Amino acid sequence: MKRNHTMMQFFEWHVAADGQHWKRLAEMAPELKASFIDSVWVPPVTKAITPEDTGYGVYDLYDLGEFDQKGAVRTKYGTKQELVEAIAECLKNGIAVYVDLVMNHKAGADETEVFEVIEVDPNDRNKEISAPFEIEGWTKFTFPGRGDEYSSFKWDHTHFNGTDFDAKEGRTGVFRINGENKAWNQNVDDEFGNYDYLMFANIDYSHEDVRREMLDWGKWLVDTLQCSGYRLDAIKHINHEFIKEFAKEMGKKRGEDFYIVGEFWNDNLEACREFLNTVDYQIDLFDVSLHYKLYSASLGGRDFDLTHIFDDTLVQTHPANAVTFVDNHDSQPHEALESWVGDWFKQSAYALILLRRDGYPVVFYGDYYGIGGPVPVDGKKAAIDPLLYTRYHKAYGEQDDYFDHPNTIGWVRRGVEELPGSGCAVIISNGDNGEKRMFVGEERAGEVWEDFTHNREDQVTIGGDGWAVFPVNGGSVSVWALPDEENTDREEAPASGEDAS
Repeated sequence: MKRNHTMMQFFEWHVAADGQHWKRLAEMAPELKASFIDSVWVPPVTKAITPEDTGYGVYDLYDLGEFDQKGAVRTKYGTKQELVEAIAECLKNGIAVYVDLVMNHKAGADETEVFEVIEVDPNDRNKEISAPFEIEGWTKFTFPGRGDEYSSFKWDHTHFNGTDFDAKEGRTGVFRINGENKAWNQNVDDEFGNYDYLMFANIDYSHEDVRREMLDWGKWLVDTLQCSGYRLDAIKHINHEFIKEFAKEMGKKRGEDFYIVGEFWNDNLEACREFLNTVDYQIDLFDVSLHYKLYSASLGGRDFDLTHIFDDTLVQTHPANAVTFVDNHDSQPHEALESWVGDWFKQSAYALILLRRDGYPVVFYGDYYGIGGPVPVDGKKAAIDPLLYTRYHKAYGEQDDYFDHPNTIGWVRRGVEELPGSGCAVIISNGDNGEKRMFVGEERAGEVWEDFTHNREDQVTIGGDGWAVFPVNGGSVSVWALPDEENTDREEAPASGEDAS
């Protein structure tokens, strides 16, 4: 039978810039698989503006850590050879690899050039606040360290439609490049009037040569790395019609199994639906609205009504296209979209994405292994491991929700015949100690279930009618299921080691 799949975002913002990350991935592949992770989303693999850059300040798309450019041969994460070897090691261990693509902008140009722009209001990019004038912009990319290897395409201001720095005057602004067929693209998010422009030199996808080059690069990259899919960065700022074309071309190149998920950072469900319609549902989207619900729940404590936790979320309305997550590199503390789910609710939040029927859940490296940098955060591997185990072994079958109390919710997965002993009962409290009477099936009568999180050490005996009362500690989660002692082919359920409250 088809087992549940789980993705890990295999980086956080402050991963050490020591060039060892691809080696770490290769070494940890067996451990990840043993923890029931069967896909990883890796950070941008392309050369950025410095060896310390996380990868989103992208310079050369064809330099994967092979050429001496921008201060080093390697990227923040290692060399091209180490990357290829890490992906091969993951595939050997049954782990799919999704590579992060940054296609919205380019940074760290090799030369300046003079061209005409119109300055626009940063809060309304459709509003011009200057007459046309000339600036000296960093928009010429010649890649002297790579030359024409892999691609002879050289970028200049005609391939962009906006930039943010005038080297002549030494000042910043949002400058729309002037010229024939130059305008903001209309198939983008409408925040700030038009959100085509995000940062650096903004790639112009109305330019035919640009579209062709980016499609060629996408095909070259997948051939070079033999990866299993892509994560597309910042797609609300990129011509949605191009994203549709890109997804279609990658599918033709690599087959229908080639997986693409997009970062469309918008918690408006109507906007998400319109985007999915535009791209013909060829890609999945991260469930940003659910992330913000989990964040609000962690801030609100007992004042948050848990019965509404899934209202107006992508996983509720478009379950087949929803990639669920608790936190990521942008929402972690001190980063651009900081909205960090509080520690007390973190294990409950992971139960809400890992143990339900719908969505493709992602475990964040920073939650699992911890966050580095100036303000470190300890990892919660011990709290997440029991949930990963339960997801892989237990969380199957019909789902019955008991969302009938604002502070205590629960659900049951009935299990499937193909996996003897599968099925579980999950209960979450954001208030006081609680309990919930739930039906797990008459065939389970007499079974003695335990809490796989070990937040509670008592046991629950299933009644003759298939019902039982399942308890939970205040501000905590318990995951009740039949222990696996008699199933000798299964690993022992790991202990939580920490209380979610």
